[in-house]
Amino acid sequence: MKATVLLYHDVVRAGQFTASGFQSPDANIYKLDEDEFGQHLQRIGQAARRKMMLVSQAADDALMITFDDGGASAIAPIAGMLEQRGWRGHFFITTDYIGKPGFLTPAELRQLRARGHIVGSHSCSHPFRIHTLSEAELDREWSESVRILEQILGEPVTTASIPGGFYGDNVVRAAARAGIRDLFTSEPVRRVEDREGCRLFGRFSIQRATPREHAAALAAGDLWPHLRQRLLWDAKKVLKAVGGPVWLEVRKRLLAKRAG
Repeated sequence: MKATVLLYHDVVRAGQFTASGFQSPDANIYKLDEDEFGQHLQRIGQAARRKMMLVSQAADDALMITFDDGGASAIAPIAGMLEQRGWRGHFFITTDYIGKPGFLTPAELRQLRARGHIVGSHSCSHPFRIHTLSEAELDREWSESVRILEQILGEPVTTASIPGGFYGDNVVRAAARAGIRDLFTSEPVRRVEDREGCRLFGRFSIQRATPREHAAALAAGDLWPHLRQRLLWDAKKVLKAVGGPVWLEVRKRLLAKRAG
């Protein structure tokens, strides 16, 4: 089975980065202006060769859209803009932040679900290097976040996305122990794997600087944008493994410079 899954985060009015989600130079590169996001959706709709669907409906060659972190922009404007096209999305929630400024409230989570969107876990605390956590810490990140969401929504939560990009089998096993059956990574691949009791979906990340035509080409299934993200991902993986703390510090400085 294959699937093309687009990964977005927050959508805000021009430059208003503090309105939704996490606050940092790193987080801001994933926050799209509202008008630009509308253009993304228009071009995706024009270019896609199949309709947008939910993971619960997913068949081979599915096209899906997801939003990480649980920022307040999920309700307005994101959900409304999707619904105008007859689409529904997947919203993955960092449960330690529910109800905090810039994040969704329990009532808004229930509203999202009632409107037909999928609400899933994005861990409790959004650990930066989730694959380095102990087994007990991983169990808390997944099991507690699932418990909180199930209590809010009044139904089982079996869908989640992994924070921070990189992961290991230990992360997947802990998610499966928490009852997660469909798990989204940030790895830019279309192949869907069955691993450790979960279906693993890769995703193609969209940043503020990503041209709308690139997002449309991904949705259309064009080879080059898929390959380009894969090559960049593999290079980043090597740098992170070899550079360790040095790579993290260089990355932090680059992001701060970009934000300034």
